[in-house]
Amino acid sequence: MNIRVAPENLNQAAQSVGGRSISVAVVGATGAVGVEIRECLEKSGLNLTQVRLLASKRSAGQAVPFAGGTLVIEELGDDSFQGIDYALFSAGSGISKEFAPKAVAAGAVVIDNSSAFRMDEAIPLVVPEVNPDVVPAQPGIIANPNCVAIIATVPLAPLDIAHKIRRVNIATYQAASGAGAAAMEELRAATAAHLAGEHYAPRVLPHPYAFNVFSHNAAINPATGYNGEEEKVIEETRKIMRRPDLHISITCVRVPVLRAHSMAVTVEFEDVVTPDQVRALLRDAPGVRIVEDIEGNHFPMPNEASGQGDVLVGRIRRDVGDPSGRSIALFLAGDQLLKGAALNAVQILQRLVG
Repeated sequence: MNIRVAPENLNQAAQSVGGRSISVAVVGATGAVGVEIRECLEKSGLNLTQVRLLASKRSAGQAVPFAGGTLVIEELGDDSFQGIDYALFSAGSGISKEFAPKAVAAGAVVIDNSSAFRMDEAIPLVVPEVNPDVVPAQPGIIANPNCVAIIATVPLAPLDIAHKIRRVNIATYQAASGAGAAAMEELRAATAAHLAGEHYAPRVLPHPYAFNVFSHNAAINPATGYNGEEEKVIEETRKIMRRPDLHISITCVRVPVLRAHSMAVTVEFEDVVTPDQVRALLRDAPGVRIVEDIEGNHFPMPNEASGQGDVLVGRIRRDVGDPSGRSIALFLAGDQLLKGAALNAVQILQRLVG
């Protein structure tokens, strides 16, 4: 069954933007990222004549608000993509591997938020501010990168173009949102229990989350000592920036923040680069907003990054541990659910539609 919203509800924003009419499916529409995709689509200005929300059998039949009307969640199935132009997937790599090829076979272009296709050489891995030109004229599947890789490359790419980067060292402070809605709820519940002096046994993450910091819960590769999240960021950053030779070291850490990831980043360039040169480049970079109030000690914070689409950048300074003058230290914050996932996917869609 086709799920439709009255065009007058869907197209209010599109009337001022124009563009051809399209039909869109959202796979994983009830998950943390799926909910954000729905909201991004509402605000996108795209001319949406049909929106089909797909999820598991457990969620099928739920009515959800959309663009002034309501849509009913459908159970994902083999025939879910008939008549769909674009399918946005955010339901895990297993679902993507099974259903993305079926969506393409039905004539849809897939924008996939899982890790299933990211490192496939034949599939573009896209951050619109960085490498939109890698999308072919007739794409089948387009991969949406890891959230950390997206947030990091938005400011790193323009710096690399102007002053070639030799090495990047990153430490992340990753929010519960990166592990999904269940992890966000666990942080809320664990914090409430801790403040009440009650015991709370972790169910979603392997360690107590309230008032605690721990290494990202992805499995460690015994050969390298890096975990799966860290290896994803290294590989994907190189692919997005088209720098297979880029030296990257990263430590990913889970922190008790509900939403938005932060990162401490040190960048070593081929030549001497000053903080003012970096500021000037980033001030004009798409998707970047500089947050630096030195007197007020106000720099990027996850609570200010949450709910908006820019990557906040601040603490721009020389790395005094490198006397050569070639290294700059930065601090970033970006909304993992938006720019790190849903918004990036919808921005890819907007570029495809034109």
